[in-house]
Amino acid sequence: MSAGLGRPVSAAAAPARPLPAARPAGAALTLVALSTAGLVVSVQQTMVIPLLPGLMTTFDASVTAVTWVFTASLLAGAVATPLLTRFGDMYGKKRMILLAIGTLVAGSAMCALSDSLAPLIAGRALQGVSVSLIPLAIGTIRDAFPADRITTAIGVVSATMGVGGAAGMLVTGLIAARTTSHAPVFWIAGGLAAAGMVLIALCAPQVGERAGGRPDLPGAALMACWLVCLLLAISQGNTWGWGSPAVIGLFAGAAVLCAAWVWLEMRVREPLVRLALLTGRRSLSANLASLLLGFALFAMFTLIAGFIQTPRERFGYGLSGSVLDVGLYMLPSTVTMLGFSVVAGRISARIGPAFTLAIGSGFVAVSYMWLAVSHGHVSDILAFSAIQGIGFGIAYAALGTLAVQHVPMGESGIASGINSLVRTAGGSVAGAVTSAVLAGLTIAGTSTPTLHAYVVCFWIGATGAVLAALVAFTHGLRHGHM
Repeated sequence: MSAGLGRPVSAAAAPARPLPAARPAGAALTLVALSTAGLVVSVQQTMVIPLLPGLMTTFDASVTAVTWVFTASLLAGAVATPLLTRFGDMYGKKRMILLAIGTLVAGSAMCALSDSLAPLIAGRALQGVSVSLIPLAIGTIRDAFPADRITTAIGVVSATMGVGGAAGMLVTGLIAARTTSHAPVFWIAGGLAAAGMVLIALCAPQVGERAGGRPDLPGAALMACWLVCLLLAISQGNTWGWGSPAVIGLFAGAAVLCAAWVWLEMRVREPLVRLALLTGRRSLSANLASLLLGFALFAMFTLIAGFIQTPRERFGYGLSGSVLDVGLYMLPSTVTMLGFSVVAGRISARIGPAFTLAIGSGFVAVSYMWLAVSHGHVSDILAFSAIQGIGFGIAYAALGTLAVQHVPMGESGIASGINSLVRTAGGSVAGAVTSAVLAGLTIAGTSTPTLHAYVVCFWIGATGAVLAALVAFTHGLRHGHM
C-alpha cells in the first residue's frame, strides 16, 4: 500500500496510549461537558441566519455578499476539521477541543466589534474553526467511554448539531426583538463558548495522545483553494452568468486544484486526509450519506428563516413572522431531535447504524416533501419542524457511529473528522445552491424570491435526504447490521 493510503509512519510507530474507560460518574460529567460545548458550536453556525436580511440593510450589501457571513463559517470548518482532528489523534483530543472552542471565543469578539462586512466575515471564518469540536468529541467518547454507552453518547453529542442550530435562531430572535445591533448576538456566543471551555477543561479526559508528527499544510491550503473556487462559482453564478468566463474559470480551477489535492494526499507521507478513510469500501457510503445529510440540514436553516419572515400581505406567501418567530417555529425540531437522538441508540443496537440512518433520512425527506406541498399555514411549519427533528435526531446519532465503527481506535478522531468535513462541505454547497436558486427566481421589480423558488429548494432538500436514505440502506445490505 502506498504511503498516502497507508497509516502514517509516525502514527504507526507510536500507538495511542491505552486509557481505562471512564467510570459512570466521570463519563456522565464528560458527556455533559462535550454536549454543552457541541451545543455552543452548533449555535454559532445558525445564529446569524435570521440576521442576514438586516445585515443587507446595515452594510448596504447584496444577498450574495451577505450569504458569505454564513458560508465563510462552514468553509473554515471544512478546512480546519481534518487538520485539528488529525492533531487530536497525534497530540491529544482535549487540547484540540480547547483550541477549537478558543477560536470561537476569539471569532465571536471579532464579529461583535465589526463595523463593516469584511471583518464580520473574517470573524465568522474564525468561529467556523470550532466546528472541528464535534468530531473530536465523538473521538473522545469512543476512546474513553464504556463500550455499552458509546452509541448513546455519540447520539447525544451528534444531536447537538441540530438542536444547537434551532436554538441559535431562537437566541437571535429574542435579542433581535430588543435591538437592531448584531453585536449582542456575538457577545452572547462568546460568553457561552467561554463557559463551555471551562467545562471541557474541568471534565473532559485527555485521550488519543501520540508521539507527534507533521501537519500537511500544503494539503490544507490546496483543499481551501478548491473549496473556495467551487463555492464562489456556485454563489456568483446568477450574478456573473453561468456561462461567463469568470464562473467557468472558477469551476475549472476547482476541478484542477481538487485533482492536485488528491494527487498530493496520495503521495505525502502524513496526509491531511488519508484517502482510504474518505473513499474506502466502508467509509465511502458513510461519507456520502454525511454529505447529503449536511446538505439537507443546512438547506433547511438557510431557507426557513427567509420563508417565515416574508410578508404575506405584500408578496402573497410567507408567514410575516419576526426573527423571534423563526426560532419559535423551530422549537418542535429541538424537542424531537433531543428525544429521538437517545432512542436512536436502541434502534441502532437492534438493526444496525446503517438501517437506522436510512430511517432517519426518510423522515427528513418526508418533512421537506410536506413543506413543498403544503406551506400556507403555521401548522405546516410546525409539522415540518417536528418531523425533521425526528429525522435528524435519528440520522445523525447513527451517522456518528457509522463513521467510526470500522476504524482503529487510534484513528477515531480523524475518521470522525473526515465524516464531519464532508457534512460541512455539503452544508456549504447547500447555502450556495439555495442562495443561487432564490436569487435567480425573484418577483419582478424586487429582490424577493418567488414562492416557486422556495418550493424548488424544498424539493432539492427532499432529494438530498432521499439519496442519503438510499445510500445508507445500500450500505446496510452490503455490510450487514454492524
